[in-house]
Formats: sequence, C-alpha cells, structure tokens
Amino acid sequence: MSTPHSNDPRDNLEDFVLGRDGQPLVDRYGRPIRKRRPQREQQRPAAWQERPAIRPERREPQETRQYNPQDYEPREYRPRDYEPREYRPRQYPAQQRPAQHRPPQQRPEREHVPMQVTQRPQRPQRQRTQRRRGRRKGGCGRLLAALLVVLLALTFLVDARLSRVDALPAERIANTSGTNWLLVGSDSRTGLSEEDAARLGTGGDLGTTRTDTIMLLHLPIFGKATLVSIPRDSYVAVPGYGQEKINAAFAYGGPQLLIQTVEQATGLRVDRYAEIGMGGLANIVDAVGGVEICVSEPIQDPLANLFVEPGCQKMDGATGLGYVRTRATAQGDLDRVGRQREFLGALTNRILSPGVLLNPFRALPLLWTAPAMFTVGSKDHVWNLARIGLAFSMGLNTETIPVGGFMDADVGNVILWDEVAAEQLFSSLR
Repeated sequence: MSTPHSNDPRDNLEDFVLGRDGQPLVDRYGRPIRKRRPQREQQRPAAWQERPAIRPERREPQETRQYNPQDYEPREYRPRDYEPREYRPRQYPAQQRPAQHRPPQQRPEREHVPMQVTQRPQRPQRQRTQRRRGRRKGGCGRLLAALLVVLLALTFLVDARLSRVDALPAERIANTSGTNWLLVGSDSRTGLSEEDAARLGTGGDLGTTRTDTIMLLHLPIFGKATLVSIPRDSYVAVPGYGQEKINAAFAYGGPQLLIQTVEQATGLRVDRYAEIGMGGLANIVDAVGGVEICVSEPIQDPLANLFVEPGCQKMDGATGLGYVRTRATAQGDLDRVGRQREFLGALTNRILSPGVLLNPFRALPLLWTAPAMFTVGSKDHVWNLARIGLAFSMGLNTETIPVGGFMDADVGNVILWDEVAAEQLFSSLR
C-alpha cells in the first residue's frame, strides 16, 4: 500500500519555500508558498511531424431551391406547460474561522498647542477712508478747474472778437429802472460782395448805412423782460435835424444820435447797445443750420428775394433775411416788426438748443462767426449779451409802439404814434 498524500507542509517540506528558521514561508493570506516546478519539454510524436497536411475537399455549389409557400405547412403553436417554482433563498454555511478582532490602538495624546497667527499691522480705517475721499475730491477738483479754465478762455476769446463802438451820447436823460438795450439791425452792405448782395437780395449801393430794425429791450430787476418794436418810419424829432423818420437819425449821426433820439422820444434811458448787419444775420442763421418759422400768408417779394408759402418751414440765411426785411404785406412796416420779433425769438431758441450747444460742428463755427458779426458799445461784453439770450429763453412780453395813424410828410409816408397809449407803455417801463 502507498502512503496517502498529505497536505500538511510539515510532511512535504521539499515542496515549499523555507525560511531561515526552517519553517515554510506564508503569503499575505497565511498560506504556505510552494516551489515552482521546472516545466518539462513536451515532444511531439513523430507521427505528427510526418503527417501530411489535410486540405478540405472542394465542393461544387449546389443549386438553390426557390421558395414556394405551398411546400410548407404552418405548424400549430403549442405552449409548454409552465410550472412556477417556489423561491428559496440560497443558504450559505456559517464561517468556520472566528472573526478576529484587533484591539484598538491607543495613540499617545499630543500636547495641545494654540495656533499663533501673526497679524499684519493695519492702518486705521478712518485714515484710509479719508485718504480715498481726498483723492476723489482732488480728481473732481482738477476736472472742474480744467473745465473752468477752458470756459474762461473761450469767453475771453469770444469777447475779444466783438466789434465795439462808442455808442452812448454825451447828453443823457435821467436814469430809469432796469437795464435797457437798444437792438439795431442795420442794412449796411459793408463787407458784402456783389455776388453776396445778389444772393441775399439786398440791392442798393454798397456801403450805405440805414436801419431796418429798431427794438428796445427792457430787462427789469425782477419779472419778465419786455421787447418793444419801434417802426422805422416813426415820425419823431431828431436832435439837430427836426422832424424826421427815426431811422434817419442812424444815417445822420450813427448809434449816438439814434440813442439820443430814442431816449427823448420814449423817456427811457438806454444803457447798452447791440447792432448786427445783413450779412451777419444770414451767416448766423446758416451757422446754426437754419431756423424753423411758421408763415401765416404767402409772401412774394422780388426786391427781398423772398418767395414763401403758408406753413411751417425751415429757412436758411438768405430766406430768413428776406423774411425780416420784406414789407410786401397788407400793413407794411407794422407787419414787418412782428416778423422781426418772431424771427429773433426763433433764432435765439435755436442757438440755445442742445442740437447746437452740444454739437461741436455747430457750436464751434457759431462761437467763431457770431461775435465778429456784432457791434456793441465800448463797455459791453459777451456776458452782457448772454443776458439777452436768457431773457428770450425764459419768455418775454412783446409790444409795438401804439400807432395813431399815417401821414404824408416832406420826408415821405410816415407813422404817427398814439401819444396817450405810447406814454402809458413807456411809463410802465420807467
């Protein structure tokens, strides 16, 4: 009888890897490690090497039969008898090896050391906030200072381009309330070429000096301003020349004689003077891009180069100049003074509009062109003219000197004032 094989490593030590102590080594699972046996070379039988290769026989392709449904009989489906089985959970044998419980390792307690954080020294919050505010104030202050310098430079540049004349006469009447401006629109052709005169429809001899527009603007200390139109054919006393049309005073003695005549006729002291010519008015209108005017009746005046139809329309410089100069309507000069006030108000509103002030392509040409077109008194400045624009923008009362009738005199057809109504108007402004 042969000895039965034993799986105990102690019986077969030559099959296992032994350690220094002569005991079998175990793997990580506690099992003894067996030695590797050398692999024996397997020799193939000689019959296998001498056996010839077997090649499959080549078969001839068989003829395919065409499917005919009549050759097949359908089979009856018979379901198999199904018997449900009772579910029985699989039972596993209990573990033979007892669970090994390792005692918990006790780590030595570490000494508690409080965390130390090095804090960076900080500046006081109040001081930092004050510095930020100081920087913001400094930046805003520099910006405001730069804008102020630019505005002052533009103001003095515009003021330097104004033409000035000694307009106030030596003999004056007593002072009256408020500030009175004498606004004059002369028909001077000075500076106009023949082509400009033909385009604007001015006609006449170049260089003649007369007035088509005479207005008295009263600026009270409080309240609305009043704009009084004086018809150019008004029959008044001109100092040194007797009874004449009021515009003749400008032709005889310039601004000084005209101011003296207006003061004696109205009893109002003139404090400031502003004058603009024909070409200047047309250039300002073109610089702001035209003025919108609502015409109430058709006007055809070849002498003023004016042909307009009723309705609101935008007028350029040439058309606007003809609109304020023409007398080709029913009441002639009386209708003209009304159109002059209307056009002057529309032009002022256009100049002060955002479309002009905020548009550098409009504002810069206007600031450069307009001052050279104005002639003011020797003591008048651009900031005084700005008060006129402010009065127009805030609204004002418009009046025409009351007319009592018309008369043919040795100087032509003239306008007579209503003495009582005119005196009431002037007394309200004194």
